Parts: sequence; structure tokens; C-alpha cells
Amino acid sequence: MSATAPWGDDGSHSTAGGSAHPEEGAAAAAFATSATRPLRALVIGYGSPIRGDDALGPLVADQLETRVSADPELSARVEVQARHILTAELVDDLARAERVIFIDAAANRAPGEVSRQRLAPDASALSTMAHFHDPRELLAWCQALYQRVPETWLVSAGGADWGYACYALSETAQAVVAPMIAEVLSLVGAEPDTPNTGPETYS
Repeated sequence: MSATAPWGDDGSHSTAGGSAHPEEGAAAAAFATSATRPLRALVIGYGSPIRGDDALGPLVADQLETRVSADPELSARVEVQARHILTAELVDDLARAERVIFIDAAANRAPGEVSRQRLAPDASALSTMAHFHDPRELLAWCQALYQRVPETWLVSAGGADWGYACYALSETAQAVVAPMIAEVLSLVGAEPDTPNTGPETYS
């Protein structure tokens, strides 16, 4: 397996050439010789469990995990994680996935609006809602350390209630759980390199 093109034509892209930073080359070499099985898809739902509808991401991930675990075919190729925040150690998981799907609640969308959009690396991206790291920032680190970036999507939905010490989803957020799960499963089963047509939204 090549460190500069570990997956070939499977929906990911890689950066050819050497690294100016020895630690980046070492990380890529370790990844290339690793016995870790590549993932078909990695799903990460993230958000705060104490800020009302911001818990939408991990709650959707929990429901997806239950569904994936009950399906041997899905569980063999899909990993689901529920996170309160996005942290740096996720970069290693991103590097071994063919496709990554982040799930999050969106404060900048109309309540009840579901959207999916393709993500690209962006080292300057700033996190929102105190999630520590933005997905695009993690992709930039993945590109720098492992010389590859998985095909990555964000499935998000507009929430209605973001109050602190609120441990329940609003009715609006509850109504988008099923559509978000359907959207993620659609992406999990899609062919690699789905054309990037920009954000797609529906209510």
C-alpha cells in the first residue's frame, strides 16, 4: 500500500510528493504499513448533550449505531462514533476511512431544515458551538500528516432550542432525526466520489 495513494480510485484523493516535516512523513509511513483495516465509512455525530438541540448529532449517531450493530453487512464496513466535541485524535480515524460523514445540529439553518454538503480541508476553519475543532480543520491535519483526505460530508439540521442545562430535544429537532438517519445511510451506500453539487437542503 502506497503512502501517497493508499486507496487509488475509490473516492478519496491524495497528495503526491514528500513532506517538508519529518513527523508528517513518519505518520504517513506508519499509516502505510499499518495492519489496521480501512473503513468503508466512518460516521461521527457530535454536539453538546446539555445544550438542547445541539445534542442532535450524538443522539442521531447513537440511533445509527443501534441500526448498524444489528446489520452484519453494515457493521463490517461502517463505524459510528458519538462525540461531545471533535478532538485531534480523530485524525487517525479519518485517515483510514474511505468516506467520512459528520452529523451536527446547525444554528445557522432554519429550524427543521436538513442539509448535506461536501467538505474540503481548511486549516483556517473555526469551530462553532464550542466543538473544539471544525471538521474541515481535522481534514487539513489528515492531509498534512497522512497525505490523503477521505471523501467527507456534513449532514446537519437546524435546531430550535439551544439553552444551557436543557437535556431534551425540541419537537423540531425530534422531527429531523429520521430524515438525518436516512440521509446518512444514503451516503454510506452511495458510490464513491458522489459529485459535489453544493449544499442540498430540504425541510
